[in-house]
Amino acid sequence: MRKHRVIRVALVTLSAVLVVALTAGFFVYRHLEGNIEALDITDQLGDDRPQEIIQKDVEHKPLNILLLGSDTREGQSGHIGGDTPGLSDTTILLHLSAKRDRAYGVSIPRDLMIERPECERKDGSGADPGGLDQFNAAYAIGGPACTIKTVEAMSDVRINHFVVVDFNGFRSMVDALDGVPVCVPEEVNDDIGKIYLPAGSYEVKGQQALSYVRLRHGLSENGDIGRMKRQQTFLASMANKAISAGTLANPVRLYNFLDAATKSLTTDPGLASLKDLGGLAKQLQDIGLDKIQFLSIPFETYEPDPNRLALAPQADAIWDRLRHDDELSKRQSLGITTAAQDPSSVAEGDKGGQGGQGGQGGQGGTGSGTTKQDQRDEAARAAAAEANGLCA
Repeated sequence: MRKHRVIRVALVTLSAVLVVALTAGFFVYRHLEGNIEALDITDQLGDDRPQEIIQKDVEHKPLNILLLGSDTREGQSGHIGGDTPGLSDTTILLHLSAKRDRAYGVSIPRDLMIERPECERKDGSGADPGGLDQFNAAYAIGGPACTIKTVEAMSDVRINHFVVVDFNGFRSMVDALDGVPVCVPEEVNDDIGKIYLPAGSYEVKGQQALSYVRLRHGLSENGDIGRMKRQQTFLASMANKAISAGTLANPVRLYNFLDAATKSLTTDPGLASLKDLGGLAKQLQDIGLDKIQFLSIPFETYEPDPNRLALAPQADAIWDRLRHDDELSKRQSLGITTAAQDPSSVAEGDKGGQGGQGGQGGQGGTGSGTTKQDQRDEAARAAAAEANGLCA
């Protein structure tokens, strides 16, 4: 059963870290915790930020955590798909409800055209004035702080924490698992990015794994949107391999994976310890991994440039519900806004259902109890798979 879930990798990693730390002793714990880099950006965020809406008589407050996949390509001997100054390749706003009974992961496409606020440049050369720009330029210019300011400006949702995962760390994580299975629907011969992949189902590691997650040309016509979906698929596959019996029962393989994973993490000080990360993982597990629903923020073509995107009007309703910690409607949680919406924006929902989402049964739209809406949703998912270069 496919689960296109970016956050599952982080959850599996954090939960497994606690198991290893408790069983392997103080020195392993200290080593893994020392791998995590803390970055305090409080001063860069300033005071002009969205207000938190906190409910009374509830144990927790809502949490909004920005998850960033950083594609810096530092220290590489070769280049894949061109040089980059350190772009945010994958961005997900993870929302945990105050009652910890639901969670949403909202993907933000890197090609969105947005009004970026003024940010301090991460190279220390002063302030950048901001203005109309592509969303992922915020990370290239000002790192996590500028990305958080940009998300808060366009959503009016207060970000409480951030986690950056270095894409280069994926290579070590994949190699520690001795490869990750993928399915490539057709042969890839990308002369632009120098990426060549055979068609079929097989395991990738090393440079081949990096090639798959960075592929922009080929497999799909929608460029970075297709790549975003394929990256989510790859991460779900890696999570499945990480929690397999072959990994959990192999102390050396498990330790190597956790070592590589924690080395790839940069967080705010509030999450920069195994205890804090483990507490967050526990809260998510209490919600139930199968109830964490993922969607893309609604988008449409940016009229001045068909190669770029703009927020669709329906995005306002998503932001408003997250801001007030309200439950999303069924169609919102599935990432479906209108029948005419680009199918690539439909959340890559798993065929096994999404935490009681009204008949999204484990038979992938076939079998007893299937409704016409189920069939339409399944057709949308199949169309999204084809559009994004994924195996159906």
